Amino acid sequence: MSETGNTEGNTEGSTANRPGRLRRVLRATWLPLAVCLLAVSVIAVVAGVGWSRARDSALCNPRDVASKAMPSVVTILVSTSTSGSNGSGEFLDTEGHILTNNHVISPAALNGGTIVVQRPNGEQLPATLVGRDNDTDLAVIKVSTDTTIAPIPFGPAPSVGDQVFAIGAPLGLADTFTAGVVSALGRSIGVPADNGSTALVTSAIQTDASINPGNSGGTLANCDGELVGVPTAGATANDSSGAAVAGSIGLGFAIPADFAHRIADELIAHGTVEHADFGMSVVPVTRAESGITPDGLYITAVAPGGAAARAGLRRGDIVVTLDGQAVTSADQLQAISLNKKPGEEVAVGYLRDGQSATATLTLGTRTFPVGSG
Repeated sequence: MSETGNTEGNTEGSTANRPGRLRRVLRATWLPLAVCLLAVSVIAVVAGVGWSRARDSALCNPRDVASKAMPSVVTILVSTSTSGSNGSGEFLDTEGHILTNNHVISPAALNGGTIVVQRPNGEQLPATLVGRDNDTDLAVIKVSTDTTIAPIPFGPAPSVGDQVFAIGAPLGLADTFTAGVVSALGRSIGVPADNGSTALVTSAIQTDASINPGNSGGTLANCDGELVGVPTAGATANDSSGAAVAGSIGLGFAIPADFAHRIADELIAHGTVEHADFGMSVVPVTRAESGITPDGLYITAVAPGGAAARAGLRRGDIVVTLDGQAVTSADQLQAISLNKKPGEEVAVGYLRDGQSATATLTLGTRTFPVGSG
């Protein structure tokens, strides 16, 4: 897979960016002593490095992370009249709200199926859908129980090299705990969504912690057992025949926790999420294709009364810059709509009949209702 990723909820399980990488001023009679002292110095330095690493490792004891975070993580079982699948999730509060991926629960939302939550203590509880967002691949469900709920705490944004731990139910194996590091940040990953559409994970966290089908919606935890990401997609490799190789290849992607938190709060409060909307449809066009125009987005349709129409944009215009940045992919349009709020302004540079022009576009509003396709 490229960065247009394989979703990892085991809906998938029942059917199922780039690795990389001191003077010599001594008299001869003092040389043996100098060599001896140098050897001692080197040993001391090496020992010091080893001690430092051991100390750093001790600060992140996997057993401590597991004991803190795992009670908050659940397995989600989804059943329809024709299929069954599983994914993962985590408790957000003591009221029973659970965060997960939309693709984990969408079969039940679209086809009238059931959602059951299994806790680490074995308790199984029926769940109801609170809200879901197809554009960000996030959803919130809710359960009721008389037993104590341990909500997952949210942690700060991680840095490259930080130790992280993926917790979930890969291939239906509940309460699975794997370890790795943050390999990269800021990836843009497209994942399949409802009815052939694509959800975009912006600023995704890349990790080599093992993520497989069924991990989706679960927890990517830091050394304090805090949620830093929601595992959502995993890359796959192909063998010599072109067939996908099963299992994790050390390229997994997670939705940043702060972004997921914001979407979850909206879903709990309103059952829907409001996203910014450009009010236009586009297709990418390249200089190689046109022979004349620079790379950009060709406007194929403008919604009457929408944001693009109000800004004076028309069908046939070619968008070449957004907020001063050259346009190279339609993902940039989608990323802006997910990260900006309705009412915010975007500077649009475009071409019309070969002439350059600019417009200030005030973003409109688009919502994704519960249960919609």
